[in-house]
Amino acid sequence: MLFRRLALAALWSLLCLPTVSVAAGNLAMAPAAYPETMPGQQQALRVDRVVVHKAKRRLDLMADGQPVHSYRISLGDNPEGHKLFEGDERTPEGEYTLDWRNPGSQYYKSIHISYPNDRDRELASAWGLDPGGQIMIHGLPNDVGDMAFAYAGLDWTDGCIAVSNEAMDQIWKLVPDGTPIRILP
Repeated sequence: MLFRRLALAALWSLLCLPTVSVAAGNLAMAPAAYPETMPGQQQALRVDRVVVHKAKRRLDLMADGQPVHSYRISLGDNPEGHKLFEGDERTPEGEYTLDWRNPGSQYYKSIHISYPNDRDRELASAWGLDPGGQIMIHGLPNDVGDMAFAYAGLDWTDGCIAVSNEAMDQIWKLVPDGTPIRILP
């Protein structure tokens, strides 16, 4: 059973490598220039929003309303629906801000999502529960070693949004603190 799961995870990881943007006909891992950039010129990529599509397991970096990078994500073990309380293993849905980052987290880099907001606190309070917190975009566990392939394509977090370490490096460089994030069902 374990062998079958690892084999399926390895196959899935090959099928779900992070995608990158195509700018001016060039496929590149480096930040893509805006389409209106003249040949030979470089313009810094300005990511102004992050959009997460939970059902599609995709995270898109947006610039001027257009997706410029897209990544495969993993969510919590209970991914459907909005996060209601600490321990429900759901990823929140709604409008938040990426407000600070942790280069020394227990996962490969992490960027904090401003969950819970006032509404989240009210909802959890109505149930007599703690809304939780520490919802992040992050890479793989630091101690994953050679088993990194086994995480690809699986929902394994406690409610965070996980990406590959390579994707996390790109997101880390391209997304400044204060960037809005919209998390859709």
